[in-house]
Amino acid sequence: MPAMRNPILFAVVTAFFVTMNYLLWRSEFGEQGRRSSPVPVKSVLDKMLTAPDNSRLEIRHHGMKVGNCRWSASVGDDRATGKQMSEEPLEEGMIETISGYTLELDGNTSFDHQNRFRFGFVLKLSTNHSWQEFSVRLSLRPFAWEVRSVAADQTVQLHTEDDEGSRRQTFTFADLRQPDKILRELGDSFFPGAGLAALALPLRSGKPSALAAGLKWEAHNDWLLFGRNRMRVYRLQAKLLEGWQARVFISPVGEILRVELPDEILLVHEDLLAP
Repeated sequence: MPAMRNPILFAVVTAFFVTMNYLLWRSEFGEQGRRSSPVPVKSVLDKMLTAPDNSRLEIRHHGMKVGNCRWSASVGDDRATGKQMSEEPLEEGMIETISGYTLELDGNTSFDHQNRFRFGFVLKLSTNHSWQEFSVRLSLRPFAWEVRSVAADQTVQLHTEDDEGSRRQTFTFADLRQPDKILRELGDSFFPGAGLAALALPLRSGKPSALAAGLKWEAHNDWLLFGRNRMRVYRLQAKLLEGWQARVFISPVGEILRVELPDEILLVHEDLLAP
């Protein structure tokens, strides 16, 4: 009988550990693990603003590669977290502080395999996440457009270039509430009428912030496939327009891993791409 005790004891212990590991696996990856729990949006944004590395993304449309882009976040005057905008060493006795954040997105894409469309975006935020300055650059030879605004100036500057030369125009924030006036000054040759008309709808209604107010972001814990494994991520999502949704998957340290946009536009981090 004593000779039987060791095998029996071994079987019981083995069954115990197998059962416990199975239950732990279910709690981690099973039905309960698949139920995403909400997290504060601000917590996820803070991680994105202080991400230690840039996010290099491949742009796909309907499953086909059409371009690449790079997303980066910089912390101003901070030596403790994330990338710094200044590499100068701190003097003895100085206190490390965060003066603001800078977000950048630049890349290129081509939907017809001939003309390459280049774009760039820079957004500067204060420590309380209020925007201070932004600029957008778009180019499709021989055309180029740049929009720049500084919150303190309450103006938007527009710079355009084409075969006929370059032009600069300045609009006040009050002008943005009068899209008809902007259309007359720019002319239909600059912006497609339908595109600007869609933007003008909330402005004509006397509610210039209606479009932004309808953009409600939500954040959840989620999972993302990485080869045969799954990794914990944050998921940000928002409804852009009726029936259209954007989803952004962020790593625990704030890197952008995947972006899903309408019309099957997909941005995927290069580390997630199959070799």
